[in-house]
Amino acid sequence: MKDDTVYLRHILECIRRIEENTEGGYHSFKASHTHQDAVLRNLQTLAESAQRLAEDAKEKHPAVPWRSIASFRNILVHNYLGIDLDRIWRIVQEDVPQLKAAINRMLSDMKEEQ
Repeated sequence: MKDDTVYLRHILECIRRIEENTEGGYHSFKASHTHQDAVLRNLQTLAESAQRLAEDAKEKHPAVPWRSIASFRNILVHNYLGIDLDRIWRIVQEDVPQLKAAINRMLSDMKEEQ
C-alpha cells in the first residue's frame, strides 16, 4: 500500500527546489540553462508524483487540476523541444504557489484524519 504523504512531501520538495532555482527572478532564470533544466526537471518530477497519488486523495481535492498536471508532465517529457520558457515562468509564478497551498492543505487534512 502506498503512502500518499510520501508523494505529497516529494511534491513540496520539488516546489522548494523550483523556488530556489527561480529566486533570482525572470532574467536570472532565462540566462541560466542550469536553472532552466533544474526547474523543468522538478516540474516533471512533481507531476509524476501527483500522478501516483491515490484517486480518492485527488477526488477529495477537486480544485487541483490533476489532469492538467498529468498532461503538462507529458508535454515536458515528450515535447521538450517545444517548451516555451516564458510559459514555464508563468506556471512557476502563478500555478506552483497554488499547488503548494493545496498540497499543504492535503497534508494537513491527512494529519487530522489520523
